[in-house]
Amino acid sequence: MAKRKKSNLQWIKETLELKSDHRWESPSGYKIFVADRGSVRFNVPQNWVFEPQEKSFKFMDKKPPNDDCCLEVSFNRLPPRDWSLFPLKSTLKKVVEDDSRNVIDKGEIITIKRQTARIVWTEIKFIDAQEEPREAFSRICIGLGSNVQCLITFDFWADQAEQLIPHWDEVMRSLTLGLYIRDPMTGTAFPD
Repeated sequence: MAKRKKSNLQWIKETLELKSDHRWESPSGYKIFVADRGSVRFNVPQNWVFEPQEKSFKFMDKKPPNDDCCLEVSFNRLPPRDWSLFPLKSTLKKVVEDDSRNVIDKGEIITIKRQTARIVWTEIKFIDAQEEPREAFSRICIGLGSNVQCLITFDFWADQAEQLIPHWDEVMRSLTLGLYIRDPMTGTAFPD
């Protein structure tokens, strides 16, 4: 098997002027994140810092190393087939079981069914021991729909949960998979 070349992926930031009749809408204080013309889309807080990674996208409340939370998303386009029987719940259970952090509590698995997607997520509580031991949460989401699979994680300090959980709730509420955007300046999606 041939070795893959290491990628020197360079992201290009492009700012487009929205047309006056655009359809983009997000709640006050949020902006819309769209990857791959609509493979994955959700709302994130307007002032969060965006850092593209080689295989994922990160959003943090502040520039590192001063950040207190990190939301990260990755996705895969899947071959066309019926993915309705893919075991999302047991896959998420396996992800949580394999977590190498000092897990002290595990939450229940929440299932969200949308017209075109199935989404499962859960939460773990762990002790972060990088500096002084501190309790933290990690929320983990797997979404599958329209031949797109996404993984979203959200790590944050336990003592900041009250202020940060509403941001997770908005990500989950607005998460859309495989609704492809025909014109980014209007927000018109296929098959509009």
